[in-house]
Amino acid sequence: MLKDHTRDNLLPPCSQKGSAILEGLIAILIFSLGILALIGLQASAMKATTASKFRVDASLVANQRIANMWADRDNLAAYVEPVTALPASAGLPSGTRQTQVAGTLVTVTVRWQPPGGMASNYVTRTNIVGNS
Repeated sequence: MLKDHTRDNLLPPCSQKGSAILEGLIAILIFSLGILALIGLQASAMKATTASKFRVDASLVANQRIANMWADRDNLAAYVEPVTALPASAGLPSGTRQTQVAGTLVTVTVRWQPPGGMASNYVTRTNIVGNS
């Protein structure tokens, strides 16, 4: 009447063989994908940091030029320059600067192009007025 299940419980089921290995491989796969995602995020962060550094360096170059012009307000026309290559110490790859003066309005344009990247520019304008 009642079936004896004791013999069935002693033998491991065949469908469970290798399941621990499969679970381990899936865990390694998920872990590996997570590590690859972190590496991708790190690369993106480094690229953004480099671009930010170039923008800050361009701002510094332009602001130094304007500061010199503020110190010598009477000779603004002497600061007009065509597109001029920047020294390597400026920290901008293929960097150039152009200064234009129209009355008291001064425009400084700084351009650069990182290796393998797109060309970028930074433009600042200011009015330099007053007596020196």
